Amino acid sequence: MELIEATEGKTRFFIPVQDNTTQFPPGSAPIFFNRRMELNRDATVLLLSILKPSEYLDAMGATGIRGMRVLNECGIPVTINDREPEAIELITYNASHANLPVEIVQRDVNALLSERSFDAVDLDPFGTPAMVVDAAIRGTRRFLFVTATDTAPLCGAHLKAGIRRYFARPQNTEYHSEVGLRILLGFVVRETVKYDRGVEPVFCYAREHFVRLHLRLLRGAGAADNTLKQIGFILQCPKCPYREEHPGMVPPTVSCPHCNEPLGFIGPLWLGSIRNYETLLQMQEQLNTLEPGTKKDLKKLLELCIEELPTSSFYDYHHIAKILNCSPPDIHTVLERIRAAGYAATRTHFSGYGIKTEAPLEIIKSAIQPGTR
Repeated sequence: MELIEATEGKTRFFIPVQDNTTQFPPGSAPIFFNRRMELNRDATVLLLSILKPSEYLDAMGATGIRGMRVLNECGIPVTINDREPEAIELITYNASHANLPVEIVQRDVNALLSERSFDAVDLDPFGTPAMVVDAAIRGTRRFLFVTATDTAPLCGAHLKAGIRRYFARPQNTEYHSEVGLRILLGFVVRETVKYDRGVEPVFCYAREHFVRLHLRLLRGAGAADNTLKQIGFILQCPKCPYREEHPGMVPPTVSCPHCNEPLGFIGPLWLGSIRNYETLLQMQEQLNTLEPGTKKDLKKLLELCIEELPTSSFYDYHHIAKILNCSPPDIHTVLERIRAAGYAATRTHFSGYGIKTEAPLEIIKSAIQPGTR
């Protein structure tokens, strides 16, 4: 294969020359380096520099850059795995060229994680991680990281695929990016608790074409039971922006107080917080001492994730303004009006037009168009 040299973070490596017109057959996993995922890798390296696991598995290595950066920039012992011979050849070349003592393994990830365990396991598949999550949980001692790029099934655009892969019902709402993250997190939780283990979200976010989870796994039936308390449904009106949360494993039959329409259910999904506040503050402080390639974007992402309220959905205030047939004011004006009415309100990393608040829908409407009820 033809290679070109690249640099990301403090690590130099080689990647295949990629032809964007190439069509890969279904189920194939080309040795693909996605430059648009640099923030994903920067965030993981930053987080690992704080968590400091005793070892790290890059379970689907491809070029090997994620695992190589963890070893080179965090000093954590790394194993890089891939099942494809061409990927193993490239990973070996990259590790040798960078003089990094990486353990390189050629196995199917399900087989590897059924036989060995690692303090931190990272899944970054070409598409959905659904088929490898169970094995990853069994092979993870403390930290499990998961990327999903199949956002259409997760967010409800491909409804049947979302139901098949994640055994949950998504819905393509105006807050679909958050639905996708919480559907994926809820799926990982359900796969985890059957082993009498719990899940603590450390830093989870959605961006462009992917969803990313950084999770701490906890041991014990008590931890599993406490985790399950955060699983439930979002009940959404089909005609207006009204929605409500409902914890539990069975959605109730409820009507919208505004339209009197039966509320449809989204889930089961994760209803709780998606981040550890103290860890994000540490990441923010650590970022000030580093110069990753995506520092500006990563700084903004951390600021928004630290600020945002832990509600399970957000309101797109442009969408509500359209319903009200009015021009939307500045988002800061809307936030100030909601706060003046006595309710907390923040922006969200999920959308530039998104508002997180527990204020009633009438208050939100009035904040967008004063006098509206």
